[in-house]
Amino acid sequence: MRGITSAVWLLAALLVGVGFAHAATPKNVVFILVDDLGWADVSPNNPKTFYETPNIQRLADSAMRFTNAYAACQVCSPTRGSIMTGQYPARYGVTDYIGAKMGAEWNRPSKLLPAEYRDRMPLEHTTLAEAFKQAGYATFFAGKWHLGPEGFWPEEQGFDVNIGGWHAGGPYTGNKYFSPFKNPKIVDHPGHEHLPDRLARETVNFIRANKDKPFLAYLSFYSVHTPLMGRKDLVEKYETKRQGLPKVEPRWLLDHTRHARQVQDHAVYAAMVDAMDQAIGKVLTALDELDLADDTVVVFFSDNGGLSTSESHATSNLPLRGGKGWIYEGGIREPCIIRAPGLTKAGSTCDEPIISTDFYPTLLDLTGLPAQPKQAVDGVSLKPLLKNPAAALDREAIYWHYPHYGNQGGFPSSAIRQGDWKLIWNYETDTVELYNLADDSGEHHDLAATKPQLAAKLKAKLEAWLKSVDAKMPTPNPNYDQKAWEQMEYKRDRTSREGKYT
Repeated sequence: MRGITSAVWLLAALLVGVGFAHAATPKNVVFILVDDLGWADVSPNNPKTFYETPNIQRLADSAMRFTNAYAACQVCSPTRGSIMTGQYPARYGVTDYIGAKMGAEWNRPSKLLPAEYRDRMPLEHTTLAEAFKQAGYATFFAGKWHLGPEGFWPEEQGFDVNIGGWHAGGPYTGNKYFSPFKNPKIVDHPGHEHLPDRLARETVNFIRANKDKPFLAYLSFYSVHTPLMGRKDLVEKYETKRQGLPKVEPRWLLDHTRHARQVQDHAVYAAMVDAMDQAIGKVLTALDELDLADDTVVVFFSDNGGLSTSESHATSNLPLRGGKGWIYEGGIREPCIIRAPGLTKAGSTCDEPIISTDFYPTLLDLTGLPAQPKQAVDGVSLKPLLKNPAAALDREAIYWHYPHYGNQGGFPSSAIRQGDWKLIWNYETDTVELYNLADDSGEHHDLAATKPQLAAKLKAKLEAWLKSVDAKMPTPNPNYDQKAWEQMEYKRDRTSREGKYT
């Protein structure tokens, strides 16, 4: 009898121990990725934003917000691949958005020919989804993929379910953001549907169906990428709000060859941000209602900066410089929120620079899964920061390499950030720019001439890194025509600014 009693107590103790371990190690992951959302487009980063994002604010209030979070690239596909592989784009080969012209295909009279890049995320990588699937997780993807042609879609890269992910970089088929979508990976339903809401509902359905087992749900919005289209009720809401704004001058600021929007007041874009935020709210509410919030890591991120210099100049990234397609902060610094139950303090912030390669090792670490050292060679786990935002990470610097011309006006470049210092190497001019981001987040004051030793040291470190990842470089363009190139850039800039909302 005594033996039985002892056994019962031992079992009870083990069960309690399991319970504590369960609470300390969240088993589920919800990763929310927005397309083209700017750092200043959300209220946690910018309380004065024109756009209303109460659900993103709700998440930030319950989580840790990273003020210096970076995409691995200023355009989408490379960053998306960096999340899936834990590697810098230059290492795994996808350095431009898939579909961009390269090498001999390039037909513009620019000074340089863009470097060649891989037009798909290689299958030999153990993706983030594959790592979770190997551990017994149910894996789900909804939304934009843009990491290769058929045969390289989410279902070939570790996801059990794929709703909407294929080669396209935007919702360009059917009625685009409204049904029928005519997306080969979305079954069109009768009636009127809005794409961000549909993707959120599919995510909620997956979570509900898998609430009793571990899951990875990856909600990758097509929003707020062009084409700029909003729900009529929300567009009208922001048109009215826009009328009450004070007049701001200057509305445009010339940077290199493009004018950057200096004010947030685009009603259609605002409607798209609002609808995306509402969709996020549905997912957060489902986690609460299913009693899963305390057992689920939630990550919120964007793949590159907001459109400020092209394609209707949808938003302003102030106080940051530039936007999508640019190596300046407006092109690569992103809104980032992580809620890790048992670790993150509600409403906390962290100023340590992080980058999208870090998500892969972080999510495995947070859920207690084995590391993938041969795979995530560039990212580091953020778990120490989630415990203590003042902790130091075991790395000296983070890097970027974009040997291409951005459609939005950006030039071929590489960059390094070490501490508060950021150095940019412009391949067109073969010159460097140096900024102290602690004092000058807007990158207005180039200190390369006044701090030549520091600039040389950072450039040498950048060059060593480029060599280590076998980075591909742009080459001289035999068809370079300076006057024709300047005229082309002028026309692209003017045409974009002549849109309805100027």
